[in-house]
Amino acid sequence: MQQAERIPFNLADPAPVRHDWQQSEAEALLALPFIDLVHRAQAVHRAHFDPNEIQISSLLSIKTGACAEDCAYCPQSARYDTGLPRQELLSLEEVLEAARRAKAQGAGRFCMGAAWRSPKDRDLERICRMIEGVKALGLETCVTLGMLTETQTRRLKEAGLDYYNHNLDTSEAFYPKIISTRTYQDRLATLERVRAAGLKVCCGGILGMGESDADRAGLLTQLANLPEHPHSVPINLLVQVQGTPLAGTEKLDPLVFVRTVAAARIMMPRSRVRLSAGRREMSDELQALCFLAGANSIFYGERLLTTDNPEAERDRSLFRRLGLRMAGPLAGD
Repeated sequence: MQQAERIPFNLADPAPVRHDWQQSEAEALLALPFIDLVHRAQAVHRAHFDPNEIQISSLLSIKTGACAEDCAYCPQSARYDTGLPRQELLSLEEVLEAARRAKAQGAGRFCMGAAWRSPKDRDLERICRMIEGVKALGLETCVTLGMLTETQTRRLKEAGLDYYNHNLDTSEAFYPKIISTRTYQDRLATLERVRAAGLKVCCGGILGMGESDADRAGLLTQLANLPEHPHSVPINLLVQVQGTPLAGTEKLDPLVFVRTVAAARIMMPRSRVRLSAGRREMSDELQALCFLAGANSIFYGERLLTTDNPEAERDRSLFRRLGLRMAGPLAGD
């Protein structure tokens, strides 16, 4: 652990915001003794956030399946036979009704996902009306639509969009083993357009796809060295779906997942670190460790885009047992 011990750490100032992380530093963080790593992450967390508050987001698939991309983890790809029914773009009223339910259950942010490589302009106008309607309900808005042009990002900003989600998924080195239809630079270019339009960035990755410790460090280094840290960093655990190339991948050690959450908290101290896909497979104890390690946001409700999520009452019960409070609508990042 000699290299890990050289990482600067001062409990009086535990959370300097940096954009010059080296991969070796991220690898060293991930290699720290577990208790030391979580201790550091908790100190950083308390420097910027109420440690007993959780921000709640709800996610709705507004257009499902028939995606042209070949992401090896995704049941929505048209290239894989997963039995997932295709669903055209939902109506405005269907989306608003789902948003009302999410708000009633305590969500402060409503996220809408569409399975596109990139949206057509005519579809984008329908999305903009959804954004305007959800904003009128008093919720923050987020969409994930694939790659965007500069004109499209400006239009989303005009509609009042708060956040745009566009995950990097994994390290640049491991990325070609997961996706061939969109390059890493394509993703970085979309993120740059989103920032330039004045939208907040939601960007993270997926763990458990067969990546190495070095790949996890590479992902975190890439995220932490963006010109501005993502406002929200979703950390997903692979949900294995039969028919996708990653079905049957060796399961990730749960403590490796916690380590990655902790390192994300240290490297991006002011970001919301969100437990996203895969929570249904997580025990209450594993989620509690993630909250201790600095996760302070979750996706909430019965489903994410196409996979099950813990029921809202199970989440509320866990929060009560842990003494956690849900952040109210429009709580800032």
